[in-house]
Amino acid sequence: RPSGAGQHVPEEGPECPGPEEPCGRGGRRLRTAFSAEQISTLESSFQRQQYLGAAERRQLADRMRLSEVQIKTWFQNRRMKLKRQL
Repeated sequence: RPSGAGQHVPEEGPECPGPEEPCGRGGRRLRTAFSAEQISTLESSFQRQQYLGAAERRQLADRMRLSEVQIKTWFQNRRMKLKRQL
């Protein structure tokens, strides 16, 4: 994993709009590499509650310095992982 774990790396340089919008013509962002601390926080939140409301998602995103979209996607993926395991 890259040393800047949890950080968005622009794909196409300065014209890249931001972490929640795709860069260039490919239309896809780079995969977010979450730090071990971020994963631990996300997992403990998931153990308490598998679905987050908008306010909870916003608080978690602010606390972890991630976007709400990243939090939402992580929870969606984690629920699918749990479903596959069951």
